[in-house]
Amino acid sequence: MKFQHNITPGPRHYLKERKEQLDQIEWKTISVKRVGPCIGAEIGGVDLRRPLDSETLDEVYAALLAYRVIFFRDQDISSEQHMAFAKGFGELEEHPFIPSDAPDAEVVRFDKDEKIVGVENVWHSDVSWRETPSLGSVLRAHVVPDIGGDTLFSDMVAAYECLDDDTKELLLGKRAVNDFTQSFGRFLAPAELAEQQEKFPAVEHPLVRTSPETGARSLYANAAFTSHIVGMDRTESDELLGRIFLEARVPEYQCRFQWQTDSIAFWDNRAVQHYATNDYWPQRRQMDRVTIIGDRPV
Repeated sequence: MKFQHNITPGPRHYLKERKEQLDQIEWKTISVKRVGPCIGAEIGGVDLRRPLDSETLDEVYAALLAYRVIFFRDQDISSEQHMAFAKGFGELEEHPFIPSDAPDAEVVRFDKDEKIVGVENVWHSDVSWRETPSLGSVLRAHVVPDIGGDTLFSDMVAAYECLDDDTKELLLGKRAVNDFTQSFGRFLAPAELAEQQEKFPAVEHPLVRTSPETGARSLYANAAFTSHIVGMDRTESDELLGRIFLEARVPEYQCRFQWQTDSIAFWDNRAVQHYATNDYWPQRRQMDRVTIIGDRPV
């Protein structure tokens, strides 16, 4: 039996090691309910209406690093409390391209309905087109559809670790160009596009980035913003990127979050990709996102 792009059936041994590693973690100030074997956990014992003490804040961040995406339920918080929580982990960014009617510049509101359809149903890493992409995003649900509208998250550390040795060798030292025009450019008039390209020129990032805290290596290329590999023939570049993009789709690396009103997801944008399912149209789905500025990938 032949499988496209060398994707093979059977177990991925890293996942066994990963699950065993996560099984050993103990927490003092929070409770944790795992969502998937290698990625995702629901966090309990936290009330985001109030400032978190330093020990709890440290544990929440440690949980983010461990599970790569963490979830909170029943958090009826204001925009100010939403931003205050996110600011505990770094400075907040303002997004230049996504229109939003949220009153705060740091808050991006995704309000989808019959007329404004969701187009985030592609595997991607937020703002990889920035010189310093985000550390992570904190997304909270205001209005959810009766059914559907889940968000999927894919562990790009697992995706890297489960590659064969030849592919890992092929990726060693390679860099790729990330460019906002691949997605947001089509919505801009030529003059505005040229102006924004001056502000946000295409940037190069490594195809494999290393976490500054854990040293974990992750695949860092996504179909929304990564255009080509530096120094490689375009046909070969497209082929290799196509193989990398497919890794986000492997269910063994994923978890799926079913939203409820006042649910929150906080993901490590350096180590995961996400996909917002658009299976709820024409129902309404309203979410607010706050994004934390990160570091330049290495």
